[in-house]
Amino acid sequence: MKFTLSWLKSHLDTDASVDEICETLTDLGLEVEGVENPAAKLSDFVIGKVTHAEKHPDADKLKVCTVEAGYGPTQIICGAPNARAGITVVVAKPGTYIPGLDITIAVGKIRGIESFGMMASERELELSEEHDGIIELPAGEIGQSFADYLAEHDPARVDPVIEIAITPNRPDALGVRGVARDLAARGLGVMKPNDVDPVAASFANPITVTIDDDTLAQAPVFYGRLIKGVKNGPSPDWLQQQLRAIGLRPISFLVDVTNWFTYDLNRPLHVFDADKISCNSLRLHRATGTETLMGLDDKEYTLPEGATVISDGQGPESIGGVMGGLATGCTADTTSVFVEAAYFDPIRTAYTGRALKINSDARYRFERGIDPAFTPIGLEHAVRMIVDHAGGEASEVVQAGQIPDTSRAYKLDTDRCSSLVGMDIPADTQRATLTALGFVMDGDMAQVPSWRPDVQGTADLVEEVARIASLSNLKPVPMPRVRAGVPAPVLTPMQKRLAMARRTTASLGYNECVAYSFIDQAAAALFGGGTDATMLANPISSEMSHMRPALLPGLLQAAARNQARGMANLALFEAGDAFHGGEPGEQHTLVTGILVGKTNPKDVHGTSRDVDIYDAKADAEAILSAMGAPTKVQILRGAGDAWHPGRHGMICLGPKKILGVFGEIHPKILTALGVKGPVVGFVLYPSDIPMPKNASVNRGAASLPDLQAVERDFAFVMDTTVDALTAVNAAAGADKTLIEDVCIFDEFVGGSLGDGKKSLAMTVRLQPSGATLKDVDIEAVSAKIIDKVTKATGGTLRG
Repeated sequence: MKFTLSWLKSHLDTDASVDEICETLTDLGLEVEGVENPAAKLSDFVIGKVTHAEKHPDADKLKVCTVEAGYGPTQIICGAPNARAGITVVVAKPGTYIPGLDITIAVGKIRGIESFGMMASERELELSEEHDGIIELPAGEIGQSFADYLAEHDPARVDPVIEIAITPNRPDALGVRGVARDLAARGLGVMKPNDVDPVAASFANPITVTIDDDTLAQAPVFYGRLIKGVKNGPSPDWLQQQLRAIGLRPISFLVDVTNWFTYDLNRPLHVFDADKISCNSLRLHRATGTETLMGLDDKEYTLPEGATVISDGQGPESIGGVMGGLATGCTADTTSVFVEAAYFDPIRTAYTGRALKINSDARYRFERGIDPAFTPIGLEHAVRMIVDHAGGEASEVVQAGQIPDTSRAYKLDTDRCSSLVGMDIPADTQRATLTALGFVMDGDMAQVPSWRPDVQGTADLVEEVARIASLSNLKPVPMPRVRAGVPAPVLTPMQKRLAMARRTTASLGYNECVAYSFIDQAAAALFGGGTDATMLANPISSEMSHMRPALLPGLLQAAARNQARGMANLALFEAGDAFHGGEPGEQHTLVTGILVGKTNPKDVHGTSRDVDIYDAKADAEAILSAMGAPTKVQILRGAGDAWHPGRHGMICLGPKKILGVFGEIHPKILTALGVKGPVVGFVLYPSDIPMPKNASVNRGAASLPDLQAVERDFAFVMDTTVDALTAVNAAAGADKTLIEDVCIFDEFVGGSLGDGKKSLAMTVRLQPSGATLKDVDIEAVSAKIIDKVTKATGGTLRG
């Protein structure tokens, strides 16, 4: 939202400076995004006088001028038709930046004669589109800054432009008068009256307007007046200057009027060329989905079903609340104009504008909610301005529908200001604040003004009071402690577990990612998702159509983007929810990480190597340990199609209790997602880790053995089809109280063993607790180990 300082002062009587106004606006919640001062870009230009001018000897259209600009006579070559001796001009010295040309002027030669500057036109200074000649001033002090001259003689041309950010809940601030109302309520000035003297009706309105019954909900009221005998043409200078200052291009007076009131009073309007309205009738109805309309932007639109349409006898002529049609648009030949002021439903307007991809000023305001009660008054303001500047006589008002009733009142509890926002504001001040903002106070009941659709309860009244009082002055006050002593824990055990997982994973060198929970259907299908159960009804884009079934696709897509930018070695992780359904509770928490490329940083020998599944396994075990998982686990296969079938493992507590998966990602997954492999990673399931029976946060006392452990090595010959895990589990089960650990340290295949045979060598660690082991005890346990492994694997002890 942009406006000039003088525009604001047309509604607010104030002596405040631009800096004071900007600081106050931000404090009121209307954050100032920028201030543009036109005088700054004109400060280097000076007033000069042409003392001599003669034809260029080698160019018929050029003149060699001598200009006095306060630093001695200067020779300037000029091609403007009005360049002549005796005129007062605007001069740019060498080194001056010309905003309209986007160049910095320098000394140059034109047809062999040097030129030491230039004399500027209005377009070259971005004052207007006038460029038929250089600026001629009626008078001026030679050498004076042109910016100072304008500030004295034409201040509107150097009017500061203020741009503020409007939050969706403040549609009233989309008009300059609404901004002025906030400043006046703060005490930065006094609101000026904005009464209108309606133009007396000279004849009956021949144009009829109707609203279909099924359209009243989305277009409840329509007002219009016909003006005959108007003379369209350029707008007055002040109106053009204000529109240009906020970035709008003046078109013609009848069009500029509607744009000006959109910003001045937040009252979008539309003007029809009345002579082009077929059958002198307009009908507001819902689109069937087949109608087309050529918009004012010269684009043809197929109107979506349900859109509010204004049609005449020949068909659609305007999209209600969004854009008018070209067929009935006003031109330089327009002599009769039908002025429309209507109210359109915010939701329907937003749907229509989004479907058509039209971002107009009217749509921007209607979809946020304008003042419905101001509809007839806004019409009278526009008709008065048109008649005063373009002539003509106005008809009676034609009305269809009724202004929607938005009246509502809430009780102002003056004590809630302290309890809700911690500000002690006197009750009388609170009532005076609401009155200044347009609320009507009846005792403690505050009647909400029609231009504030965002106020929907008593808490909103407190917010308005606190906002005007200045939330920046709010002092933090600690909450009272409910009870003495140490407060109860805030985080749940699962939240603590996830925090520990994040901390541990980051300490292992991984970078945390926070990806969208939405992915495309193809990526979701690779990981068992992409079904209708997880499909979004209104996705942000086609690439975010489904809830993610896992965290791996997001991490792999991030890896692909990094690889495309030259980042080959990556360690990424994410902790969050994945979804196996679309209903509440149909999600599961995961901790997932991937390793891509080579190990980083380099190892102690100064070399790096490709990452492998054992890197992923070590990291997964470290994170599980930090989350409190048991140390004795099983490694099984069969994790799913996303993993390489022979290069992955499941960390389990039995075949049905899976704590995590580690391994190499399947090549087909990498190809589908555009990742250069190989890639290893892990997926952990924090919810499946058993919670400790003792909820204490400490780990308890350390239990260290008093007796020396004994290690024995065994080697078994067995078929190559037998898993090493089968042998390990069998050995560990020989004596669960005595055997502390079993570890495979060697595998030999083929050779003297023959085809289909392999040798597995393992170390078994025996840890006594009651007494030192004797040879007989060790031999007895060894016999049990041999017997168990032999039976489980079908192998034999290697001699």
